[in-house]
Amino acid sequence: MTSTEEKTEAIQEEHISTSTASDLNNNADLAVAFEEGKEPGLSNAHLCTVADSKRILRRTDIYMLSLLCMVYFLQSADKGIIGLTAVYGLKQDAHLKGNDYANIGNIGYYAQLGVQPLAAWILVKARYRQVLPVIITCWGISVAGGLAGSRNYTGLMVSRFFLGAFEAAVIPLFSIITIAFYRRSEQPFRVACWYSCYGLSTFLSSPIVYGFGRVHSHTLHRYQVVYLFFGLFTIAIGIVTYWWAHDSPGEARYLTPEDRLKAIDRLKANQQGIVAHNFNWKHVREAFTESKYWLYMIMVISVNAGASVSSVFGSIILQSLAGFTPDQAVLLNMPFGALQILSILLASWLAYRFKRKSPFVLALVTIVIIGVALMVALPKTKANKGGLLVGYYLIAFVFALNPLLISWIGSNCAGQTKKAIYYTSFNAGNSIGNIITPYIFNSKFAPQYVTALKGILAIWCILWGVVIAQVFLIRWMQKKKKDQREAAGLPRDIVDHSMSEQFHEAGSEIHSENGLQDMTDRENLYFQYLL
Repeated sequence: MTSTEEKTEAIQEEHISTSTASDLNNNADLAVAFEEGKEPGLSNAHLCTVADSKRILRRTDIYMLSLLCMVYFLQSADKGIIGLTAVYGLKQDAHLKGNDYANIGNIGYYAQLGVQPLAAWILVKARYRQVLPVIITCWGISVAGGLAGSRNYTGLMVSRFFLGAFEAAVIPLFSIITIAFYRRSEQPFRVACWYSCYGLSTFLSSPIVYGFGRVHSHTLHRYQVVYLFFGLFTIAIGIVTYWWAHDSPGEARYLTPEDRLKAIDRLKANQQGIVAHNFNWKHVREAFTESKYWLYMIMVISVNAGASVSSVFGSIILQSLAGFTPDQAVLLNMPFGALQILSILLASWLAYRFKRKSPFVLALVTIVIIGVALMVALPKTKANKGGLLVGYYLIAFVFALNPLLISWIGSNCAGQTKKAIYYTSFNAGNSIGNIITPYIFNSKFAPQYVTALKGILAIWCILWGVVIAQVFLIRWMQKKKKDQREAAGLPRDIVDHSMSEQFHEAGSEIHSENGLQDMTDRENLYFQYLL
């Protein structure tokens, strides 16, 4: 059997593609053409071996996953520390009244919601290496120069608005990067790794804020010192990101030109495409007319309505509902953050192990319903502090739902523009969920917010039913796809090599003539939906 190098050279000499040899002078150019679906001669070739796949995966984790984890940690910390600084005099120092605090928590999500259409266009048209450094640096400036410099309601509102606007593309961008660099079986755990940094930020931010809470300055309030530290750190990472980030497997500088070809070859079974920079309005219409799109959006809104309970109101709830001191309320968020990390990694590992996401989504929803029910039902007395704290900690499992939803959505969607629409809509749903919560937690329900928690409980009970509906819909869509293959004279049942634990060295049998094209899941007869 010929070596991978000989196969590649033979294909280049044969050059079955529409381009000429003078257009593609080396493997680096060939890799770019391959991932854009312009080199059909490579689609049936066996370029990547199992050993190659493991080595490329390891290097991708070192270079790309580490970047996603660091940036998402900062995004979560910069957004979440408002909940921790609230118990250290933010309301008093900034002269906040009534629903001012809730509005400050809300305004960033209005900004994110408003810029999602622009974000969808940018995700298709722009290169990731250009986008990431700009948005990270700009939101760092919003934190260090805006929030740290604000001493009143207006300043905090404006700063949080710009912070939200610059963060708007982070989750959609990271989700698309994960799809572009990893096989479908590898995606859930990688999403879990970077998304678990939300929990890591809660775990590490709590002692950092606690430490700054001991600082007494004549010129800066304690919350300003916290924002200045996180903002300056974010700006530094934003600048470094220009050299840290990579646009696609075909242009990954951490791989040799030959390995870039192999990296693309190992992804062709995904049937999701890798790179396309043409914004396709047909993909937009297809997304908005799908029932599964709208069911996913209901899930995202409901999940994030529950998630913001802890991120914005967590310390306040612990202080008022369970009667803990401000210092205790902040420090008790550390085990909450640890639970976030553990639940995210465990749920995503189970989804990877059993090749199913919906059963674990349903289980997590049930756990959170139990937690909120405990907080609603238990009498608010010292004797019930432990039970109320357990109920609060069970809410931490809500954070395992977003990475599962991100990978579940990605597994059932293809086409570059369509993926951009789905993921910017995910972020829009995230924003809507976070916008809803402060209205539910109206100041008139303070200090214990029991009525507000009842509203969250009702939302989650509805969510449970929506997950069941989505499972039945995807089953029907998969059956319809099989019927279409059969009607076209193709095998009704095909093996999905993208979901196998071990990389499958394959050529024509995985039908990558479609897999690297900018086709949607509905257009591609070989696409397989996942539960």
